[in-house]
Amino acid sequence: MPTLARQPVDSTDRKAGRLIAVAVLASLLASTCCVLPLALVLAGVTGAWMANLQAMKPVTPYAIALTLGALAWAGWLVFRPARACDIADGACATTRPLLRRVFIACVLFVALLLGFPLIAPLFY
Repeated sequence: MPTLARQPVDSTDRKAGRLIAVAVLASLLASTCCVLPLALVLAGVTGAWMANLQAMKPVTPYAIALTLGALAWAGWLVFRPARACDIADGACATTRPLLRRVFIACVLFVALLLGFPLIAPLFY
């Protein structure tokens, strides 16, 4: 049975993964007024202290800027053309299809988080 050679994880892939994680966490911080209390209640955390999350509202524009910057940088790392093959070693850069799918899923999730405060008044 032939063995499948595992390709090493590129440092670019690691950096893109970290940037995606930063973007998701920053978008959660940006939506502390609406989505975070809802998520905490769904997780079973309750209490009047959650009203104090409104104090995070001045941080929202900075968190949105961090989110969009991290997503832009990660998108550039994920979707830029792969490097040329090294003829001597026969090693080629991978196209990273799984990382691209993860990136697109995270972009959709972040868009939902950042857009939620805009559509939330329609449900009240």
